[in-house]
Amino acid sequence: MAAALFIWIMILTGFLTKRLYEAMVKRGVKERVAIYYNRKIIHILAGGLVAVLVPFYFKTPLIPFILAMILAALSYIPYKTGRLFYWYQVPENMYDVHFCAMWGICLAAGWLLTGNPWFGALPIIFMSFGDAVTGIVRNLLFKRRTKSWWGNLAMAAVTIPVGAWVFGAAGAGIAALCSLIEHYEFGAIDDNITVPLVALAILLVLNPAPNI
Repeated sequence: MAAALFIWIMILTGFLTKRLYEAMVKRGVKERVAIYYNRKIIHILAGGLVAVLVPFYFKTPLIPFILAMILAALSYIPYKTGRLFYWYQVPENMYDVHFCAMWGICLAAGWLLTGNPWFGALPIIFMSFGDAVTGIVRNLLFKRRTKSWWGNLAMAAVTIPVGAWVFGAAGAGIAALCSLIEHYEFGAIDDNITVPLVALAILLVLNPAPNI
């Protein structure tokens, strides 16, 4: 399963989103808009999909953590060399690297500290699906990267039911809080860092009983 998921992510990031970028630009979509659509597609179909599958198909967080760190390194190298994956990377930020690193760190920390994979998976599900829907709404409404409360409302609509499904009222409440936190960034500390860390920290403090 790990190999299949890794290959899927490489195909998605290296081929499918590149073709999608070319198709969007050809149809008149602005380059930056196309790039950020691709980032959110990767959030959902790589980060989010795998986060949902991990608790069902893996016995420990070791392999997912290692693969996430490999992906973080592979995402960082283009910034270091100046040869960006132009269909989803931009020179002014490395938030995609943050995404991969936090994916692995939060999954491993939540799982190892509690013995339950959902403590690690839910924060990165919030990051993956929640941040993706905010970006899609932003692109549709404003055609540029900016924060919008409409996006945060969309994030809440997606993540609150997921949080409730996994951890009941506690999960729903954390999802609502993370939907607010996503609206803010602090320099290089973007929502790919704040959302999963806040969700993980509160889950560890509350230690709710999972429904799954």
